[in-house]
Amino acid sequence: MLPIRKLFFIGFTFITLHATAQDDLMKMLSESGEKEKKEEVTATFKSTRLINGHSVENNKQGVLQLMILHRFGQINSGGYEFFGLDNATMRLGFDYGVTDWLNVGIGRSTFEKMYDGLLKVKFLKQRKGGTPVTLTAVASMQLNSLKFTDPQRKNYFSSRLTYSYQLLAASKLSNAFSIQLMPTLIHRNLVPTANEKNDVFALGGGGRIKISKSIAFTAEYYYVFPDQISDTYKNSLAVGFDIETGGHVFQIHFTNSRSMVEKGFIAETTGDWLDGGIHFGFNLNRVFTVYYPKE
Repeated sequence: MLPIRKLFFIGFTFITLHATAQDDLMKMLSESGEKEKKEEVTATFKSTRLINGHSVENNKQGVLQLMILHRFGQINSGGYEFFGLDNATMRLGFDYGVTDWLNVGIGRSTFEKMYDGLLKVKFLKQRKGGTPVTLTAVASMQLNSLKFTDPQRKNYFSSRLTYSYQLLAASKLSNAFSIQLMPTLIHRNLVPTANEKNDVFALGGGGRIKISKSIAFTAEYYYVFPDQISDTYKNSLAVGFDIETGGHVFQIHFTNSRSMVEKGFIAETTGDWLDGGIHFGFNLNRVFTVYYPKE
């Protein structure tokens, strides 16, 4: 038998080595977690809106975002209308971060007296050397509250409702360049004519190019697949600039769409870029932290 002293020495050595190994393992796991956290790609876009439509970005948990969107009349309306500036429509909206990955929002537009609500879920994040894209899903509902044109007929509340569903896939290719694809489904309970479809499928694309530390160029286009909407409607195209001013992001742009909800700017755009049917507009974003989550 081994002497007690040797048994004690062997036991002490084993415990020491075991504790050291545990410390090394915990350190490796900690460093791995920190590395994984650092590898997450952030600020693919500077706002939760690209221009008319959503970007993959969400508000952080406890952050309330105030959004004021303006669209003026068409530039080709002439000098009497001050090239569209006399005819402004706007949307006032609030988006809130329930969690970092779940946002909810409400809004009211003067155009068509439209109310809207949305759910926005970010379920995949781009990581350096890992997942190449960020994926965000958006579901929204719009309510047209204009008076019915013929109150004598039997009108249904459901006719006022429209739904939209989007999957946003974006990738930050460099610190200066980000792109995004937006496959979209619009469902309109009531359509203007029998030749139009209730379900409208579209594919959007957009991007952001950083020009300076505080200014970026943005663009957005939605292609509506054929034989779904009236020929009088056009595909939505918008270009503009994001300007960071510290407390908020100021977005100025030109677009052929007047509506500021998906049903309008994707399925019912009437402006034509080729004949000056363009609206000048801007988005003003301001965030407020109303709740600080516990660490």
